[in-house]
Amino acid sequence: MYCDRCGEPSTEGSHEGCAAARKLEPPRYCAACRRRMKVQVTPVGWAASCVEHGDLAG
Repeated sequence: MYCDRCGEPSTEGSHEGCAAARKLEPPRYCAACRRRMKVQVTPVGWAASCVEHGDLAG
């Protein structure tokens, strides 16, 4: 598993800053494969898409 904000392995280092930032912004990396996702932010939420694992929304 990878951090969905910075893309680094979630078991390495502290991701407290990433967790705090994720409360306000969408994920940038796929947590399963570490690929950079296509992200679209709208006034009512966000949508992110990984080529390998599909879509997320929030």
